[in-house]
Amino acid sequence: MSKLAVDLVGWLGAGLLLLAYGLVSFKKLRADSGHYQLLNIVGSCLLIVNTIYYHAYPSALVNLIWIIIALLASYRMRSRAAGSGAV
Repeated sequence: MSKLAVDLVGWLGAGLLLLAYGLVSFKKLRADSGHYQLLNIVGSCLLIVNTIYYHAYPSALVNLIWIIIALLASYRMRSRAAGSGAV
């Protein structure tokens, strides 16, 4: 992967995370929504590509933890929805 492609992937990831935060902050998206969690997961995955390429391992670890949190929150939301009979 070229440096330009890695940089673009990183900027896209950062943009998605900022978009998610902005949408929640301005109440356009709920923090407990699947869309919010998906934006966090995809944004962090893209940033991991960038941070590993540049050997910025502390940032890669933060993004990995961010993904784990988003996955756990998504799982919890699905479990609650299944328990309540909602789809």
